[in-house]
Amino acid sequence: MDDMVSITQKDLDASREDFFAERANVIAKNAVTAQGLRTVARVPEAMAANAVGAFDIEVTQGERTNQERSGRCWMFASLNTFRYRIIKKYNLKTFELSQAYPLFYDKLEKSNWFFENILGTLDEPLSGRLVAYLLADPIGDGGQWDMFRSLVKKYGVVPKEIMPETACSRNTGDMDKYLTRYLRGCAKRLRESYAAGVAADDLREMKKAMMDEVYRLLVTCLGEPPARFDVRLRDKDDKLVLSGTFTPQAFFARAEGMELDDYISLISAPTADKPFGHTYTVSRLGNVVEDGGVRYLNLEPAQLKQAAIAQLKDDLPVWFGCDVDQSYLRDEGVMDTAALDLDALLGFPVEACMDKAERLDYGESMMTHAMVLEGVNLDAEGNPILWKVENSWGKDHGRNGFDTLSDPWFDEYVYQVVVDKKYLSDKERVIYETEEPTVLEPWDPMGSLAVVRQ
Repeated sequence: MDDMVSITQKDLDASREDFFAERANVIAKNAVTAQGLRTVARVPEAMAANAVGAFDIEVTQGERTNQERSGRCWMFASLNTFRYRIIKKYNLKTFELSQAYPLFYDKLEKSNWFFENILGTLDEPLSGRLVAYLLADPIGDGGQWDMFRSLVKKYGVVPKEIMPETACSRNTGDMDKYLTRYLRGCAKRLRESYAAGVAADDLREMKKAMMDEVYRLLVTCLGEPPARFDVRLRDKDDKLVLSGTFTPQAFFARAEGMELDDYISLISAPTADKPFGHTYTVSRLGNVVEDGGVRYLNLEPAQLKQAAIAQLKDDLPVWFGCDVDQSYLRDEGVMDTAALDLDALLGFPVEACMDKAERLDYGESMMTHAMVLEGVNLDAEGNPILWKVENSWGKDHGRNGFDTLSDPWFDEYVYQVVVDKKYLSDKERVIYETEEPTVLEPWDPMGSLAVVRQ
């Protein structure tokens, strides 16, 4: 610490003189202090480039959904791909699946996952990085496709009216806060009991009692999930197209019918520790213990796009994960690297100071939000130009609830797409299915969860 250099008055005087010597700096100061950085850095020509009425390839979705004040974007994105199939299959005007239903079981399974990790790290120091990581956010709202697939395989799905939203699903803040506090208190009791010599079987009994209390909290906040329910669906012509009594698992099999395990996660992370063309998993990332964790195939962005376009051409939407806040005009619903020119405004490189790999390595970027690709425009050679995105922030967001995403933005900030593995090449499919995945650290950026709230 002795060789650290402090800021002197001479330094401050020099910086001030340099700033006010430039007319552009003064103009920027006056504008930004009044309107904010993004408003002043906004490039109007980017809006024109993103103005489009129709797309070359487009799926027609139902009414827009709204995750409200929760971090359930990954659930909404997944259910939006599911409901599209139901709408199409039964010729419905619109349809929505319950988002509170998987929320309940995700919190329950994450709590169990957390306890298992605590029991598996009883010999690790409390001050160590691993235990600190486990305690940081044990049951947050965020997640990934593989985690959602695990929930649906175990618990199925239900229509929204069967398990509607509650105050705690619309705004998960307090529920998350108090459940997290309880889980940390349980971790303390388990670790202290182990240190006092309590036997492993007795620790398991403690955990079972703790899970009973987690269940009680979740039912109090979200209501009791249905075991069976009646369904009556009518199509656009008011014809009864589906009726009966179902379990959530049977309803998924009957109404949806997709092969969940055929849909896999492709990522694009150009960092030195993740060579393209190989599979990866993230240590201690998951929710349903018996279904394991996540599995990715890392490919170039062009390969993610190729698979996504192929699925869209087959009239199916595509789940994707991205770093949504980068170069984003939220009110207009525009994701475009040309939308903001912050570097010109400030006069030095801020956005351009790191490339994609460096942003991942240095903690500047990660997956923060999941949405659905439901359209794309192509150039004369068939290359993508602009993508249509279904968000989950309601119909009043963007343009009737959807955003646009420029192809250069896809290259920089899209990190994951979920597609049927049939859209991979034979070589890629063999690698995904047979290669032993490299295990990444729990805090690797590819382990980040889509969690952005509205």
